[in-house]
Amino acid sequence: MLQKAVFLIFFIIASCHGLYFHIGETERKCFIEEIPDETTVIVNYKVELYDPRSGGFMPSSPGIGMHVEVKDPDDKMVLSRVYSAEGRISFTSHTPGEHVICMYSNSTAWFSGSQLRVHLDIQVGEHAIDYANVAQKEKLTELQLRIRQLLDQVDQITKEQNYQRYREERFRQTSESTNKRVLYWSLAQTAVLLVMGLWQMKHLKSFFEAKKLV
Repeated sequence: MLQKAVFLIFFIIASCHGLYFHIGETERKCFIEEIPDETTVIVNYKVELYDPRSGGFMPSSPGIGMHVEVKDPDDKMVLSRVYSAEGRISFTSHTPGEHVICMYSNSTAWFSGSQLRVHLDIQVGEHAIDYANVAQKEKLTELQLRIRQLLDQVDQITKEQNYQRYREERFRQTSESTNKRVLYWSLAQTAVLLVMGLWQMKHLKSFFEAKKLV
């Protein structure tokens, strides 16, 4: 029971996080997110340009944007588009596993050796749902909205548990495959050693017979 509680806390913390990073004119930043299948992911970002006069970062100009690519665990392109300096990206996973989210600048002409600061916020599952908008559209009461949130959380936890079982199954298959390969390699080594031993014995016997020692 304690293990399940710890897993649930870790999942809730990991499902929503924000960060920022610096990127140069030729740099490409990629992030890996482990996402269950049929899960909505929303990426919010904002780009700021380094100001050498003030030594800080200022809002970027309209011409600055980011090229965003998302690939699924099978290395298939889920999304590839050029966005503006501030935006919101949304996609839904159809394959469980590690999704790679890459970002790089759409142009190098304006850089002049400067840097960008990119603020990034990735929200997964029910954290990606705007419940205020849902309540307004569906005209839900506070109690109904809370029930809706709980149902979405249960659904996301179920997806995450299914994904963990999927990972365990793949790990078990990999372990069994590795054990079989180790066994076959050991048998092959044993067979080679037996053949070499028999060949050496035959060669020595022929040598001694040629020397008339036997």
